[in-house]
Amino acid sequence: MTETVQIPSLKADGTIPAYVARPAAAPKAAIIVIPEIFGVNPGIRQKADKWAAAGYLAVAPDIFWRFAPGVELNPDVEAELQQAFGYFQQYDAGDGVYDIESTIKWIRASGTDKVGCAGYCLGGRLAYMAAARTDIDASVGYYGVMIDQMLDEAHHIAKPLMLHIPTADHFVLPEAQAAIHAGLDDHPRVTLHDYPGLDHGFAAEMGDRRDEAGAELADGRTEAFLAEHLA
Repeated sequence: MTETVQIPSLKADGTIPAYVARPAAAPKAAIIVIPEIFGVNPGIRQKADKWAAAGYLAVAPDIFWRFAPGVELNPDVEAELQQAFGYFQQYDAGDGVYDIESTIKWIRASGTDKVGCAGYCLGGRLAYMAAARTDIDASVGYYGVMIDQMLDEAHHIAKPLMLHIPTADHFVLPEAQAAIHAGLDDHPRVTLHDYPGLDHGFAAEMGDRRDEAGAELADGRTEAFLAEHLA
């Protein structure tokens, strides 16, 4: 079953629209699906639906709700890609972490105690920030942007975090990737996976960016990681 719910913001500045996909039986845990810069579009809803089919409560919050509520963009359409870049420039990631924390609390108040997340692009950055700033039980980030600029927060990470890093990411350049490895390789709660030759967006559910083999490998690792740490 799927529905759209309104989650009260911890900042008391409104409510966060979220797409919710529920499993057929009682959920074994919850997964917050944190969108890219393209909103809760068909690809993000499909990811949530897959988690629900696997027995999880899946919640995809609309991270742009403060200034572009309900927006759904296609990264393969140039005009929509540029629109998404504009929203990224407007976005306050600090607000985003409050939204993730609000979602965690809403899920737990609804009766599901174990909560993890899987985030993509900007959502991958928020997954890292959630691991450092919230009490989420486990986090996964795919091709997270600007993580190299937030490595001073790594010592706050107390729960498991996995990051997927495509080595040909044209938004996260080799210098940034090297900094992430230097800052996190030895962290006892962090697991890093490199994907040689793959680019940003390789695990998208649909569209031109998807690399089938890479997406299946990364998603399999994510599923095993979250199953282990949300048990």
